[in-house]
Amino acid sequence: MRHHYTGLGRSRLAVATAVAGVLAVSSAAQAQYNDVTINILTRPGPVIAQRMVERGEEFTKMTGAKVKVAEVPFAELFQKLLTDWSTGTNSIDVGVFASGWGVEMVDGGLLENLDPYIAKDTKIHLQDIAPYFREYNQKIAGKTHLITIDGDFQMLYYRKDILEQKGLKAPRNWAEYMNVAKATHGMDMNGDGDADYGSCIFKKRNAQSYFAIMSIAAAFVQTKGTGHGIFFDPETMEPKVNNEAWVEAFKIYKSTGEYGPADELNQDIGDTRALVTGGRCALAIDWGDIGPLSIDKDGAAIKDKMGAVIMPGTSRVLDEASGKLVACNATTCPYAVDGINYAPFAAFGGWSGAINAKSPAKTKQAAYEFLSYMNQAAQSNVDVTMGWTGYNPYRNSQLDNTANWVKAGFSQAFAENYLGAIKDSLNSPNMASDIRIPGAQQYTGVVLDRELARFLADEITAEEAVENIEEGWEEITEDFGRERQATLYKLSLGITN
Repeated sequence: MRHHYTGLGRSRLAVATAVAGVLAVSSAAQAQYNDVTINILTRPGPVIAQRMVERGEEFTKMTGAKVKVAEVPFAELFQKLLTDWSTGTNSIDVGVFASGWGVEMVDGGLLENLDPYIAKDTKIHLQDIAPYFREYNQKIAGKTHLITIDGDFQMLYYRKDILEQKGLKAPRNWAEYMNVAKATHGMDMNGDGDADYGSCIFKKRNAQSYFAIMSIAAAFVQTKGTGHGIFFDPETMEPKVNNEAWVEAFKIYKSTGEYGPADELNQDIGDTRALVTGGRCALAIDWGDIGPLSIDKDGAAIKDKMGAVIMPGTSRVLDEASGKLVACNATTCPYAVDGINYAPFAAFGGWSGAINAKSPAKTKQAAYEFLSYMNQAAQSNVDVTMGWTGYNPYRNSQLDNTANWVKAGFSQAFAENYLGAIKDSLNSPNMASDIRIPGAQQYTGVVLDRELARFLADEITAEEAVENIEEGWEEITEDFGRERQATLYKLSLGITN
């Protein structure tokens, strides 16, 4: 009996010791960053920002690090970050912004190289991140400076029920898009007695409209794969914008307004999404958000009624030598499908986190661990299924398994359709990259946006708009240095020679 009791005593002692050890480790982990505050700056919530706040509270409980998320309007975000870091103010430890902006920051020595952190990270599982985001979104000049928390590119969404009523199919090109928009415009699509819209595309100035025009232009301009690019000649940095391809894109973008809301020129992406989720749009261009938004309570009008497809393509593409549009064939469009050239555009690239190279070492380590926590499949595979977060899929495990999507409220059929459209885009050998060189925000968010708005307001013609853009882009290139810009542009396209 004594031996029995003695053995039991030892077992209790072993268990107590083990528990104490676990508690000690847990307590140490929770206190690891008690003296660290991670200051993050991004766009206003709830989109993007709010989920970081919530995940930050979890991270604080796990590590002790305080996560503070500050917000500024989208139009001010780039300049606020650049000013804080380049002037030595360094009040911001992490910026969460468009990945394309990172090239200019890396060129200025402002962003931490994250490869040494990743080398010691056993939880981030890089190979699960889709190749485009892993190799193009996160890396600059071959080094990882960004951590993806959202995968961005645009797709076409359509009301399956409305198109079926009209005997129509999802548009493959822009002529079909206009036909569908015309045929459905004015229908009452949500049963409220009001006429609804054939097309909903955001067109507000100083917002995000310039991403939509690039999504339209991409298929007309890029035909030879991702390394071809839609913005410049990679050898000379001469803009590929003053031509019939971009003129056509401008005209298409404007003409969709014939079948849209009367105040579409004043609508940003949030306004358009409200119309889509309210059941008022037959067609819409958006990032991946419409899928998850359709299962939110505010999306009841479109639940299980939406379809998603790759962005429309074209059978006429740019001949760069002449600046003219020519017929798509095996030579001009080697990646065409049924005679249509598709070039899904990675608009914005994705909201991504970068760390201030001048932050204290311990803060940088804590900041990296927080960004890794956001990115890891255990968290992100849930976050991307919730429409309000603004986070769209970027991991293979998010695309290959419908379980989380069905659990979130998707029907099996829509989960397969939605994820299939994303995979069609991501797997396209002709996927077009957003601009990723110094001055990226100036090229597109200032010059392109300004001239597009002037064209939409009937102040200038499409031909004048692209001519003005060419002139503005040339000035920016000269300011930054043509040779340096060409080198970085080639690197952004994966051209290494």
